[in-house]
Amino acid sequence: MIPLKDDNPTTIQPVLCISFIAINILVFLYQFSLGPQLGQAFVYQYGAIPVVLFGGEQLPAELGAVPPVMSLMTSMFLHGGFMHLAGNMLYLWIFGNNIEDVMGHRRFIVFYVLCGFIAAMSHALTDPGSVVPMIGASGAISGLLGAYLLIYPHAQVLVLIPLGFFTQMVYIRAGWVLGFWFLMQVFSGGMSAGQQGGGVAWFAHIGGFVAGMIFIGLFKRPDVRFFNPPHHHPRRIARWR
Repeated sequence: MIPLKDDNPTTIQPVLCISFIAINILVFLYQFSLGPQLGQAFVYQYGAIPVVLFGGEQLPAELGAVPPVMSLMTSMFLHGGFMHLAGNMLYLWIFGNNIEDVMGHRRFIVFYVLCGFIAAMSHALTDPGSVVPMIGASGAISGLLGAYLLIYPHAQVLVLIPLGFFTQMVYIRAGWVLGFWFLMQVFSGGMSAGQQGGGVAWFAHIGGFVAGMIFIGLFKRPDVRFFNPPHHHPRRIARWR
């Protein structure tokens, strides 16, 4: 189930969402331009490595570009491939613009970074001796999804559902889309527990999502309600409910 867009309008320009997307794309293009060897070194320089974060080891001097704690931020702007980048930026655009709208630009950037930090630490704590760099914006974006679930569970999301050789596009309520997404992260995280090495940082997704649900109440504007009622689209709702 791949979300394509939502029917949720905004009242302000999502300048930070657009800026984050642009920065992520530019960093990825630069990383790609370095080639395989230098690109890997770039990931070790700016990725968040659990064993380094907890002081178990230190990076060689030539790779120590930023202090370990700052790697929690720089790692949010690195990606392991085009599909990794494209998926994250799609979710950021669909769901992030509405969260920026309900809290304003200044609070949004703090919220985004805070969720990203908590997400990275959630994964790092599950394997503190790991030497594999954590990279990607998905932890911070997971926080946006958790916030969206509590504010706009009734919004309609257009999703693409692969059905073998065919695909179907339908509108589904955001509560179902994001609830299903979170359950898949929990299931996948449970299946991967105890495994060593790289792969998807499932617990970063879980930690970021929960952080978003916890902190949205502190960051949203006072006039914004939880569980906003759906917009009235009788044809869509009657057909796809």
